[in-house]
Amino acid sequence: MIKFLLPYISKYKKDVVWASLTIAIAAATSLWQPKLLQQVIQAIADDELSKMYPLGIQLIVIALIGLAAGALNTVFSARIAMGTAADIRADEYKKIQTFSFGNIERFSTGSLVVRMTNDVQQVQTIVMAFFQSLLRVPILFVGALVLALTTLPQLWWVILVMVILVVLISMGVFQPMGKLFGSVQGWIEKTNNMAKENLQGVRVVKSFNQEKNEEERFDDASTQLTNINIKIGYLFGILMPAFFLIGEIAIAVSILFVGRNITSDPQMLGALTSFVNYLLQIMNAIVMAGFMMTFAARGMESAKRIMEVMDTEPDLTFDAAAPSEALSGDVEFDHVSFAYPGDDAPVLKDVSFKVKQGEMIGIVGATGSGKSTLAQLIPRLYDPTEGSVKVGNEDLRHVNEKSLRNAVAFVLQKAILFSGKISDNLRQGKSNAGRPDMVRAAKMAQASEFIEKYDDDYEHIVEERSSNFSGGQKQRLSITRGVIGEPAVLILDDSTSALDARSEKLVQEALDKQLSDTTKFVIAEKISSVINADRIFVMEDGELIATGKHHELVENSPAYREIYETQKAQEVID
Repeated sequence: MIKFLLPYISKYKKDVVWASLTIAIAAATSLWQPKLLQQVIQAIADDELSKMYPLGIQLIVIALIGLAAGALNTVFSARIAMGTAADIRADEYKKIQTFSFGNIERFSTGSLVVRMTNDVQQVQTIVMAFFQSLLRVPILFVGALVLALTTLPQLWWVILVMVILVVLISMGVFQPMGKLFGSVQGWIEKTNNMAKENLQGVRVVKSFNQEKNEEERFDDASTQLTNINIKIGYLFGILMPAFFLIGEIAIAVSILFVGRNITSDPQMLGALTSFVNYLLQIMNAIVMAGFMMTFAARGMESAKRIMEVMDTEPDLTFDAAAPSEALSGDVEFDHVSFAYPGDDAPVLKDVSFKVKQGEMIGIVGATGSGKSTLAQLIPRLYDPTEGSVKVGNEDLRHVNEKSLRNAVAFVLQKAILFSGKISDNLRQGKSNAGRPDMVRAAKMAQASEFIEKYDDDYEHIVEERSSNFSGGQKQRLSITRGVIGEPAVLILDDSTSALDARSEKLVQEALDKQLSDTTKFVIAEKISSVINADRIFVMEDGELIATGKHHELVENSPAYREIYETQKAQEVID
């Protein structure tokens, strides 16, 4: 963990120096106060009241210095901890942005969210605690030990027994506590995932009357998390009373052995008071060290989970030396096979085809036939297991990432919009898009008719999860974002499924007319959506079993004919 954190902490060298200096001063003032108190008591015992006032002023000054040093230490420690956490979070986010779909699926989105939030928070806590106790613990322990032994050396055995008992109890409690903290992180991740799934699928939950089942499932996970936290609470509950008991016994024993000498030697009263204070400081230092170990155990678990993300190499990397160039809309699959990471079963099997720029390709087939998977290889969301994919006659493994992203636009069936403004979402398709670009693209996607009804039209707010738009509106906005950059290749993955027949037809006509040079791949469940395509690809069990125009496939492809006749019969029934 230290090796991981050091580069981040080293960015705040001045704050580290000041945090160390201020905590050393605070610890020194804590050690000096019992000595001054001893002198005050001695002055009272000797009836030397003239000494009390300067000693009292010294006590106040020392206390104020300690208070100021402690407050400044908190400020510097917070700057180090929060700055370190912010830097780690930013680097982790940047790293995740480089991940392929395969990388993200292996971690799961819920796990990555927890690693960027809760785990980073735990690391922030340990860094904060470290700089608040880094020098304080050793200074307090060593200083109080030396001063206690010089004050009443005959009670060395009381100190030894107390230290041994406190260390043994600390070891017995903090070791299982560290393991429990590790379990807490895992259950936090599970409960977060469940909550996320439930909120995303709330319509399904309510539609199938599954509220009770979901509550029970979440309660089970929440109960596990609660039980672990209760166990941690039990351990803390044992720890503090045990320490207080040991301290009180040590004080009582010290008083018993020294008290009988106070009447004959009044100086012993001040020495005993000072000794008791040092005993408490020794115990306090050990307890602080124990808490540091506990925080470290939890922080190490979180740091380990963060490092797993940071050390993961992206499945897909682009050639940094590849020149940035405009790619044409020519697309070629050369004996492409593909299996998802961790799954040996191929989803695509030896698929080969060539598509010329400006062609419209319809892709049809049963659910699970590989239609969407084929489309995902074109923008290189995955690499093929075998074979090669080319765009603009360039193998995707050797093209510039920016060139590919500018050339290929992918519009998903599940339209995902980000909170902000409509214009912010559209600029994801073209970063420098102005209002004329937005209007042109929105008209193509038949989105202008509802956007321009808003008083603030393209500056209209998109709420979280785009809850203020209907399914059809989301799809039209998503298509607008896809076409605004006039890509060389446009992929529509069942992207008009929520549109009525009239709107779908208008979108297709607009795209054909205004993006005539753009190669279009249209994945559709309904053959009516691709009936006018230049060619239609028929997928079955991951294989490209037939290609041709609609009338050719009706005549020559039994699989296509069956789909077409089934849908045609259904339309008659409807």
